[in-house]
Amino acid sequence: MNQNQSKALYEQAVQYIPGGVNSPVRAFKGVGGNPLFFKGGEGAYLIDADNNRYVDYVGAWGPLILGHSHQKVIAAIETQLQTGIGYGASTEAEVKFAKKICNLVHSIEQVRLVTSGTEATMSAIRLARGYTQRDIVVKFEGCYHGHVDGLLVKAGSGALTLGEPDSMGVPKAYTDLTHVLPYNDVTAVEEFFAVHGSEVACVIVEPVAGNMNCVLPIPEFLESLREQCTLHGAVLIFDEVMTGFRVALGGAQSIFGVLPDLTTLGKVIGGGLPIGAFGGRKEIMEKIAPIGAVYQAGTLSGSPLAVAAGIAMLEIVSETNFYTELSAKTETLLTGLEERATAAGIPFTTNQLGGMFGCFFSDEEKVSMFSQVMASNMGHFQSYFHTMLQNGVYIAPSAFEAGFISAAHGDEEITTTLDAAEQAFSAIN
Repeated sequence: MNQNQSKALYEQAVQYIPGGVNSPVRAFKGVGGNPLFFKGGEGAYLIDADNNRYVDYVGAWGPLILGHSHQKVIAAIETQLQTGIGYGASTEAEVKFAKKICNLVHSIEQVRLVTSGTEATMSAIRLARGYTQRDIVVKFEGCYHGHVDGLLVKAGSGALTLGEPDSMGVPKAYTDLTHVLPYNDVTAVEEFFAVHGSEVACVIVEPVAGNMNCVLPIPEFLESLREQCTLHGAVLIFDEVMTGFRVALGGAQSIFGVLPDLTTLGKVIGGGLPIGAFGGRKEIMEKIAPIGAVYQAGTLSGSPLAVAAGIAMLEIVSETNFYTELSAKTETLLTGLEERATAAGIPFTTNQLGGMFGCFFSDEEKVSMFSQVMASNMGHFQSYFHTMLQNGVYIAPSAFEAGFISAAHGDEEITTTLDAAEQAFSAIN
Protein backbone atom coordinates (compact mmCIF):
# COMPACT_ATOMS: atom_id res chain seq x y z
CA MET A 1 0.00 0.00 0.00
CA ASN A 2 1.53 3.28 -1.16
CA GLN A 3 1.82 5.84 1.67
CA ASN A 4 4.37 8.14 0.04
CA GLN A 5 2.30 11.32 0.42
CA SER A 6 1.84 10.71 4.14
CA LYS A 7 5.60 10.22 4.47
CA ALA A 8 6.30 13.46 2.58
CA LEU A 9 3.81 15.40 4.70
CA TYR A 10 5.36 14.01 7.88
CA GLU A 11 8.81 15.11 6.75
CA GLN A 12 7.42 18.63 6.29
CA ALA A 13 5.50 18.54 9.56
CA VAL A 14 8.51 17.73 11.74
CA GLN A 15 10.09 21.00 10.63
CA TYR A 16 7.27 23.10 12.05
CA ILE A 17 5.38 20.94 14.58
CA PRO A 18 7.11 19.18 17.50
CA GLY A 19 7.35 15.53 16.55
CA GLY A 20 5.29 16.28 13.47
CA VAL A 21 2.00 15.84 15.34
CA ASN A 22 -0.32 18.05 17.38
CA SER A 23 -1.12 15.30 19.88
CA PRO A 24 1.38 12.59 20.91
CA VAL A 25 -1.17 9.78 20.48
CA ARG A 26 -1.13 10.40 16.72
CA ALA A 27 2.55 9.57 16.46
CA PHE A 28 3.64 6.04 15.58
CA LYS A 29 6.30 5.96 18.30
CA GLY A 30 4.71 2.92 19.94
CA VAL A 31 4.60 0.90 16.71
CA GLY A 32 7.34 2.34 14.51
CA GLY A 33 7.11 4.12 11.17
CA ASN A 34 5.58 7.42 10.18
CA PRO A 35 2.09 8.58 11.17
CA LEU A 36 -0.54 8.68 8.44
CA PHE A 37 -2.06 11.93 7.23
CA PHE A 38 -5.76 11.83 6.40
CA LYS A 39 -7.86 14.03 4.16
CA GLY A 40 -11.35 12.60 4.45
CA GLY A 41 -13.79 10.32 6.21
CA GLU A 42 -16.92 8.56 4.95
CA GLY A 43 -19.04 6.40 7.19
CA ALA A 44 -16.83 3.63 8.60
CA TYR A 45 -13.84 4.65 6.48
CA LEU A 46 -10.89 7.03 6.63
CA ILE A 47 -9.11 8.19 3.48
CA ASP A 48 -5.43 9.06 3.70
CA ALA A 49 -3.36 11.54 1.70
CA ASP A 50 -2.52 8.79 -0.82
CA ASN A 51 -6.23 7.95 -1.33
CA ASN A 52 -5.99 4.67 0.57
CA ARG A 53 -9.21 3.70 2.36
CA TYR A 54 -9.19 2.16 5.83
CA VAL A 55 -11.91 0.66 8.00
CA ASP A 56 -11.61 2.98 10.99
CA TYR A 57 -11.67 1.74 14.60
CA VAL A 58 -10.23 4.94 16.09
CA GLY A 59 -13.24 7.13 15.34
CA ALA A 60 -11.38 10.36 16.18
CA TRP A 61 -10.49 8.63 19.49
CA GLY A 62 -14.11 7.93 20.37
CA PRO A 63 -16.45 10.79 19.36
CA LEU A 64 -17.61 9.46 15.99
CA ILE A 65 -20.14 6.93 17.23
CA LEU A 66 -22.19 7.50 14.05
CA GLY A 67 -19.18 7.25 11.76
CA HIS A 68 -17.63 9.96 9.64
CA SER A 69 -19.64 12.78 8.05
CA HIS A 70 -23.08 11.67 9.24
CA GLN A 71 -25.65 13.63 7.25
CA LYS A 72 -27.73 14.83 10.21
CA VAL A 73 -24.70 16.05 12.14
CA ILE A 74 -23.28 17.82 9.09
CA ALA A 75 -26.68 19.41 8.40
CA ALA A 76 -26.89 20.71 11.98
CA ILE A 77 -23.44 22.29 11.68
CA GLU A 78 -24.26 23.83 8.29
CA THR A 79 -27.49 25.32 9.63
CA GLN A 80 -25.64 26.92 12.54
CA LEU A 81 -22.94 28.24 10.21
CA GLN A 82 -25.57 30.32 8.42
CA THR A 83 -26.33 32.25 11.62
CA GLY A 84 -22.92 32.48 13.24
CA ILE A 85 -19.81 30.64 14.38
CA GLY A 86 -19.71 31.96 17.92
CA TYR A 87 -21.01 34.80 20.05
CA GLY A 88 -19.19 34.66 23.37
CA ALA A 89 -22.63 34.83 24.94
CA SER A 90 -25.46 32.52 25.95
CA THR A 91 -27.73 30.78 23.44
CA GLU A 92 -31.04 28.94 23.56
CA ALA A 93 -29.30 25.85 22.16
CA GLU A 94 -27.06 25.69 25.24
CA VAL A 95 -30.14 25.40 27.43
CA LYS A 96 -31.61 22.66 25.24
CA PHE A 97 -28.30 20.81 25.25
CA ALA A 98 -27.81 21.08 29.03
CA LYS A 99 -31.38 19.91 29.66
CA LYS A 100 -30.86 16.88 27.43
CA ILE A 101 -27.64 15.90 29.21
CA CYS A 102 -29.28 16.26 32.62
CA ASN A 103 -32.26 14.17 31.51
CA LEU A 104 -30.09 11.38 30.12
CA VAL A 105 -27.41 11.16 32.83
CA HIS A 106 -29.31 10.69 36.07
CA SER A 107 -26.51 11.80 38.41
CA ILE A 108 -26.25 15.19 36.67
CA GLU A 109 -28.61 17.87 38.03
CA GLN A 110 -26.65 20.80 36.59
CA VAL A 111 -23.94 20.91 33.93
CA ARG A 112 -21.30 23.41 32.78
CA LEU A 113 -19.98 23.29 29.21
CA VAL A 114 -16.27 23.66 28.47
CA THR A 115 -14.10 23.07 25.40
CA SER A 116 -12.20 19.83 26.15
CA GLY A 117 -12.12 16.77 28.36
CA THR A 118 -8.95 18.00 30.05
CA GLU A 119 -10.68 21.26 30.96
CA ALA A 120 -13.65 19.30 32.31
CA THR A 121 -11.55 17.13 34.64
CA MET A 122 -9.42 20.06 35.78
CA SER A 123 -12.54 22.06 36.63
CA ALA A 124 -14.28 19.15 38.35
CA ILE A 125 -11.29 18.60 40.64
CA ARG A 126 -11.08 22.28 41.49
CA LEU A 127 -14.79 22.25 42.26
CA ALA A 128 -14.46 19.16 44.46
CA ARG A 129 -11.62 20.77 46.40
CA GLY A 130 -13.61 23.96 46.83
CA TYR A 131 -16.70 22.08 47.95
CA THR A 132 -14.91 19.88 50.50
CA GLN A 133 -12.23 22.38 51.54
CA ARG A 134 -9.71 19.54 51.21
CA ASP A 135 -6.69 19.05 48.93
CA ILE A 136 -5.93 15.37 48.33
CA VAL A 137 -6.96 13.74 45.04
CA VAL A 138 -7.05 9.98 44.52
CA LYS A 139 -6.62 8.55 41.02
CA PHE A 140 -5.82 5.10 39.66
CA GLU A 141 -2.86 3.57 37.94
CA GLY A 142 -3.20 3.59 34.15
CA CYS A 143 -6.12 6.05 34.13
CA TYR A 144 -5.64 9.23 32.13
CA HIS A 145 -7.69 12.33 32.88
CA GLY A 146 -6.16 14.86 30.52
CA HIS A 147 -2.86 16.70 30.78
CA VAL A 148 -3.68 18.37 34.10
CA ASP A 149 -0.49 18.99 36.11
CA GLY A 150 -1.65 17.23 39.25
CA LEU A 151 -2.91 14.17 37.36
CA LEU A 152 0.13 13.31 35.26
CA VAL A 153 1.14 10.59 37.67
CA LYS A 154 1.12 7.01 36.37
CA ALA A 155 -1.15 8.17 33.58
CA GLY A 156 -2.23 5.86 30.80
CA SER A 157 -2.58 6.05 27.04
CA GLY A 158 -0.19 8.47 25.32
CA ALA A 159 2.10 8.71 28.32
CA LEU A 160 2.49 4.93 28.43
CA THR A 161 3.02 4.72 24.66
CA LEU A 162 5.87 7.20 24.87
CA GLY A 163 7.37 5.38 27.84
CA GLU A 164 7.00 8.49 30.02
CA PRO A 165 4.27 7.93 32.65
CA ASP A 166 5.13 11.29 34.22
CA SER A 167 5.85 14.65 32.60
CA MET A 168 8.68 17.11 32.94
CA GLY A 169 7.51 20.59 33.81
CA VAL A 170 5.18 19.46 36.56
CA PRO A 171 6.33 20.64 40.02
CA LYS A 172 6.55 17.90 42.60
CA ALA A 173 4.37 20.01 44.90
CA TYR A 174 1.43 19.50 42.52
CA THR A 175 1.69 15.73 42.40
CA ASP A 176 2.34 15.45 46.15
CA LEU A 177 -1.39 16.04 46.56
CA THR A 178 -2.24 13.19 44.17
CA HIS A 179 -2.32 9.63 45.47
CA VAL A 180 -2.35 6.75 43.00
CA LEU A 181 -3.97 3.40 43.78
CA PRO A 182 -4.21 0.20 41.68
CA TYR A 183 -7.31 0.04 39.47
CA ASN A 184 -9.77 -2.68 40.54
CA ASP A 185 -8.06 -3.13 43.92
CA VAL A 186 -10.83 -2.79 46.52
CA THR A 187 -8.53 -3.60 49.45
CA ALA A 188 -6.13 -0.80 48.51
CA VAL A 189 -9.03 1.66 48.40
CA GLU A 190 -10.34 0.63 51.81
CA GLU A 191 -6.90 0.72 53.40
CA PHE A 192 -6.12 4.18 52.00
CA PHE A 193 -9.38 5.68 53.20
CA ALA A 194 -8.96 4.13 56.63
CA VAL A 195 -5.84 6.26 57.08
CA HIS A 196 -6.46 9.35 54.92
CA GLY A 197 -10.23 9.50 54.46
CA SER A 198 -10.72 12.82 56.25
CA GLU A 199 -8.16 14.51 53.96
CA VAL A 200 -9.51 13.34 50.60
CA ALA A 201 -11.25 15.96 48.45
CA CYS A 202 -12.16 13.58 45.65
CA VAL A 203 -11.63 10.31 43.90
CA ILE A 204 -11.46 10.51 40.10
CA VAL A 205 -11.75 7.34 38.02
CA GLU A 206 -12.57 6.13 34.55
CA PRO A 207 -15.50 3.78 35.31
CA VAL A 208 -14.24 1.80 32.34
CA ALA A 209 -10.55 2.43 31.88
CA GLY A 210 -9.90 3.41 28.28
CA ASN A 211 -6.35 4.66 28.51
CA MET A 212 -4.60 1.41 29.35
CA ASN A 213 -6.55 -0.13 26.50
CA CYS A 214 -10.09 -1.11 27.60
CA VAL A 215 -10.33 -2.51 31.13
CA LEU A 216 -13.69 -3.04 32.82
CA PRO A 217 -14.24 -2.64 36.56
CA ILE A 218 -14.74 -5.74 38.64
CA PRO A 219 -18.28 -5.75 40.13
CA GLU A 220 -17.36 -4.47 43.59
CA PHE A 221 -14.77 -1.83 42.58
CA LEU A 222 -17.02 1.13 41.74
CA GLU A 223 -19.31 0.23 44.62
CA SER A 224 -16.38 0.42 47.03
CA LEU A 225 -15.46 3.88 45.73
CA ARG A 226 -19.02 5.09 46.27
CA GLU A 227 -19.11 3.61 49.75
CA GLN A 228 -15.81 5.11 50.87
CA CYS A 229 -16.48 8.56 49.41
CA THR A 230 -19.89 8.69 51.10
CA LEU A 231 -18.47 7.47 54.41
CA HIS A 232 -15.66 10.03 54.47
CA GLY A 233 -17.35 13.01 52.80
CA ALA A 234 -15.25 12.95 49.63
CA VAL A 235 -16.53 13.72 46.12
CA LEU A 236 -16.67 10.81 43.67
CA ILE A 237 -15.89 11.88 40.09
CA PHE A 238 -16.53 9.59 37.14
CA ASP A 239 -14.44 10.61 34.15
CA GLU A 240 -16.84 9.61 31.38
CA VAL A 241 -15.16 11.70 28.70
CA MET A 242 -14.63 8.45 26.81
CA THR A 243 -17.53 6.29 28.06
CA GLY A 244 -20.25 8.93 28.22
CA PHE A 245 -22.84 8.14 25.51
CA ARG A 246 -20.32 5.68 24.03
CA VAL A 247 -21.11 2.57 26.08
CA ALA A 248 -24.73 3.42 26.93
CA LEU A 249 -27.21 6.29 26.73
CA GLY A 250 -26.69 7.10 30.41
CA GLY A 251 -22.98 6.40 30.40
CA ALA A 252 -21.11 3.64 32.21
CA GLN A 253 -22.75 4.68 35.48
CA SER A 254 -26.13 3.61 34.13
CA ILE A 255 -24.78 0.13 33.42
CA PHE A 256 -23.05 -0.44 36.75
CA GLY A 257 -25.70 1.29 38.85
CA VAL A 258 -23.23 3.46 40.75
CA LEU A 259 -23.90 7.20 40.75
CA PRO A 260 -20.99 9.64 41.17
CA ASP A 261 -21.23 13.13 42.63
CA LEU A 262 -19.66 14.70 39.55
CA THR A 263 -19.27 13.45 35.98
CA THR A 264 -16.98 14.72 33.23
CA LEU A 265 -18.01 14.37 29.60
CA GLY A 266 -16.57 15.05 26.15
CA LYS A 267 -16.03 13.30 22.81
CA VAL A 268 -19.46 11.92 21.79
CA ILE A 269 -21.41 14.92 23.15
CA GLY A 270 -19.74 17.20 20.58
CA GLY A 271 -20.55 15.13 17.52
CA GLY A 272 -16.86 15.29 16.55
CA LEU A 273 -16.29 18.96 17.38
CA PRO A 274 -14.24 20.15 20.41
CA ILE A 275 -16.30 20.19 23.60
CA GLY A 276 -16.32 19.03 27.19
CA ALA A 277 -18.66 19.25 30.15
CA PHE A 278 -18.78 18.59 33.87
CA GLY A 279 -21.87 18.26 35.98
CA GLY A 280 -23.43 16.64 38.98
CA ARG A 281 -25.28 17.34 42.19
CA LYS A 282 -26.80 20.80 42.33
CA GLU A 283 -25.40 21.61 45.77
CA ILE A 284 -21.87 21.03 44.44
CA MET A 285 -22.37 22.74 41.07
CA GLU A 286 -23.66 25.87 42.80
CA LYS A 287 -20.16 26.44 44.18
CA ILE A 288 -19.05 27.42 40.65
CA ALA A 289 -18.81 31.09 39.63
CA PRO A 290 -20.79 33.26 39.12
CA ILE A 291 -22.94 32.03 42.02
CA GLY A 292 -20.11 30.37 43.92
CA ALA A 293 -16.50 31.09 44.82
CA VAL A 294 -14.87 28.37 42.67
CA TYR A 295 -13.74 30.12 39.51
CA GLN A 296 -14.05 28.61 36.06
CA ALA A 297 -14.49 30.32 32.70
CA GLY A 298 -13.98 29.79 28.97
CA THR A 299 -14.19 32.13 25.98
CA LEU A 300 -15.45 29.44 23.59
CA SER A 301 -17.45 27.39 26.11
CA GLY A 302 -20.79 26.33 24.65
CA SER A 303 -19.59 26.80 21.06
CA PRO A 304 -22.75 27.07 18.91
CA LEU A 305 -21.23 24.72 16.32
CA ALA A 306 -20.30 22.03 18.86
CA VAL A 307 -23.64 22.36 20.63
CA ALA A 308 -25.53 22.00 17.33
CA ALA A 309 -23.54 18.90 16.44
CA GLY A 310 -23.97 17.52 19.94
CA ILE A 311 -27.74 17.94 19.97
CA ALA A 312 -28.00 16.15 16.62
CA MET A 313 -25.75 13.37 17.87
CA LEU A 314 -27.66 12.84 21.12
CA GLU A 315 -30.99 12.74 19.30
CA ILE A 316 -29.77 9.91 17.08
CA VAL A 317 -28.16 7.81 19.82
CA SER A 318 -31.38 8.16 21.85
CA GLU A 319 -33.26 6.12 19.24
CA THR A 320 -34.59 2.72 20.31
CA ASN A 321 -32.08 -0.17 20.14
CA PHE A 322 -29.19 2.05 19.05
CA TYR A 323 -26.84 0.73 21.73
CA THR A 324 -28.14 -2.84 21.51
CA GLU A 325 -27.22 -2.95 17.83
CA LEU A 326 -23.87 -1.24 18.38
CA SER A 327 -22.95 -3.71 21.12
CA ALA A 328 -23.95 -6.68 18.95
CA LYS A 329 -21.65 -5.48 16.14
CA THR A 330 -18.77 -5.16 18.57
CA GLU A 331 -19.37 -8.64 19.93
CA THR A 332 -19.41 -10.10 16.42
CA LEU A 333 -16.10 -8.40 15.65
CA LEU A 334 -14.38 -9.53 18.85
CA THR A 335 -15.66 -13.11 18.64
CA GLY A 336 -14.25 -13.30 15.13
CA LEU A 337 -10.89 -11.89 16.21
CA GLU A 338 -10.59 -14.37 19.08
CA GLU A 339 -11.48 -17.30 16.80
CA ARG A 340 -8.79 -16.32 14.29
CA ALA A 341 -6.18 -15.78 16.98
CA THR A 342 -6.94 -19.19 18.47
CA ALA A 343 -6.67 -20.82 15.06
CA ALA A 344 -3.25 -19.21 14.60
CA GLY A 345 -2.11 -20.21 18.09
CA ILE A 346 -1.68 -16.63 19.26
CA PRO A 347 -2.46 -15.75 22.91
CA PHE A 348 -5.15 -13.11 22.59
CA THR A 349 -8.10 -11.87 24.63
CA THR A 350 -10.62 -9.03 24.41
CA ASN A 351 -12.76 -6.77 26.58
CA GLN A 352 -15.94 -4.97 25.55
CA LEU A 353 -18.66 -2.65 26.76
CA GLY A 354 -21.09 -1.33 24.18
CA GLY A 355 -19.21 0.11 21.21
CA MET A 356 -15.91 0.31 23.09
CA PHE A 357 -13.44 -2.57 23.09
CA GLY A 358 -9.91 -3.67 23.89
CA CYS A 359 -7.60 -6.31 22.41
CA PHE A 360 -4.66 -7.79 24.31
CA PHE A 361 -1.91 -10.14 23.22
CA SER A 362 -2.08 -11.95 26.52
CA ASP A 363 -2.65 -15.49 27.75
CA GLU A 364 -4.84 -14.15 30.57
CA GLU A 365 -8.45 -15.26 30.31
CA LYS A 366 -9.55 -11.70 31.09
CA VAL A 367 -7.43 -8.58 31.57
CA SER A 368 -8.61 -6.51 34.53
CA MET A 369 -5.45 -5.06 36.09
CA PHE A 370 -2.82 -2.55 34.97
CA SER A 371 -0.07 -5.11 35.55
CA GLN A 372 -1.76 -7.52 33.14
CA VAL A 373 -1.94 -4.82 30.47
CA MET A 374 1.76 -4.09 30.86
CA ALA A 375 2.58 -7.80 30.63
CA SER A 376 0.91 -8.12 27.22
CA ASN A 377 3.13 -8.86 24.22
CA MET A 378 3.94 -5.47 22.69
CA GLY A 379 5.98 -7.01 19.88
CA HIS A 380 2.96 -9.00 18.73
CA PHE A 381 0.86 -5.85 18.79
CA GLN A 382 3.34 -3.93 16.64
CA SER A 383 3.35 -6.68 14.02
CA TYR A 384 -0.45 -6.91 14.16
CA PHE A 385 -0.85 -3.14 13.78
CA HIS A 386 1.24 -2.88 10.63
CA THR A 387 -0.30 -5.92 8.91
CA MET A 388 -3.79 -4.59 9.64
CA LEU A 389 -2.80 -1.19 8.26
CA GLN A 390 -1.41 -2.69 5.06
CA ASN A 391 -4.69 -4.55 4.63
CA GLY A 392 -6.87 -1.48 5.00
CA VAL A 393 -7.76 -1.51 8.70
CA TYR A 394 -6.84 1.44 10.91
CA ILE A 395 -6.53 0.80 14.64
CA ALA A 396 -4.92 3.04 17.24
CA PRO A 397 -1.09 3.04 16.92
CA SER A 398 -0.71 2.05 20.57
CA ALA A 399 -1.32 -1.07 22.63
CA PHE A 400 -2.73 1.19 25.35
CA GLU A 401 -5.67 2.69 23.46
CA ALA A 402 -9.23 1.38 23.38
CA GLY A 403 -10.94 0.70 20.06
CA PHE A 404 -14.29 2.06 18.90
CA ILE A 405 -16.91 0.81 16.49
CA SER A 406 -19.56 3.03 14.93
CA ALA A 407 -23.11 2.68 13.70
CA ALA A 408 -21.70 2.95 10.17
CA HIS A 409 -19.76 -0.30 10.49
CA GLY A 410 -21.60 -3.19 8.84
CA ASP A 411 -21.05 -6.80 7.84
CA GLU A 412 -18.74 -5.83 4.97
CA GLU A 413 -16.43 -3.82 7.21
CA ILE A 414 -16.32 -6.52 9.87
CA THR A 415 -15.52 -9.18 7.25
CA THR A 416 -12.71 -7.00 5.86
CA THR A 417 -11.35 -6.59 9.38
CA LEU A 418 -11.45 -10.30 10.17
CA ASP A 419 -9.77 -11.20 6.88
CA ALA A 420 -7.01 -8.72 7.66
CA ALA A 421 -6.69 -10.07 11.20
CA GLU A 422 -6.28 -13.61 9.91
CA GLN A 423 -3.27 -12.46 7.92
CA ALA A 424 -1.98 -10.41 10.87
CA PHE A 425 -2.10 -13.33 13.30
CA SER A 426 -0.42 -15.55 10.71
CA ALA A 427 2.33 -12.96 10.19
CA ILE A 428 3.14 -12.97 13.91
CA ASN A 429 4.04 -16.65 13.69
